[in-house]
Amino acid sequence: MNYNLHPIFVHFPIAFFLLYSLLRLFPWSKKLPTVDWHLPRIVLLIVGLLGAWLANVTGEIASDLVRPDHALVEMHEGFAGASVNLYVVLLILELIIFIPPQWLDNEIGRRLQPLLAKVKKLLSPWLFRLLALVGAVLIAITGLLGGVMVYGVSADPLAAPMLKLLGL
Repeated sequence: MNYNLHPIFVHFPIAFFLLYSLLRLFPWSKKLPTVDWHLPRIVLLIVGLLGAWLANVTGEIASDLVRPDHALVEMHEGFAGASVNLYVVLLILELIIFIPPQWLDNEIGRRLQPLLAKVKKLLSPWLFRLLALVGAVLIAITGLLGGVMVYGVSADPLAAPMLKLLGL
C-alpha cells in the first residue's frame, strides 16, 4: 500500500476515547438522572478500541512510508499503547459493573460472583474519573507527538516544552 491512511483512522479512537472520558469526568448523571450511562460508555470504549486497532495498523504502514525520527515514533507508539491499555482496563471495569447477576447463572458465573462482588466494591466513581483523566492526558500527549511528526515542532506551542520534558 502506498497511501498513508493513518491520519484518517487515528481520529476515531481519539474522539471516542475523549468522549468516554468526558462522560466519566463530568456529572452527567446528575443533570440527566433518568439516563443509564453504562451501555453508551461501553459502546464508546469498544468502538474506540476498534478504531485504535485500525490506527495501529495504519500507523505501522505510515512509519514505513514517511520514515520520521525513530525516537519520536517510539515515544508516540509508547503513549498510544499506554492509552489503549488504559482504555482496555476501563472497558473491563465497565463490563464488571454492567454484567447483571442473571448472566452469571451458570457454573463459571457462580465461581466468579464472589470475585466480581469484591472488585465492584473497590470501584468508585473517583477511580473511574482518575483513570479517564489519565487516559485523556495520554491521548493528548500521543496526539501532540503525532502532530510533531507531521507538522514539526513549531506548529504547536506546547510541542517544544513537551519534547524537552520527554527527553526528545
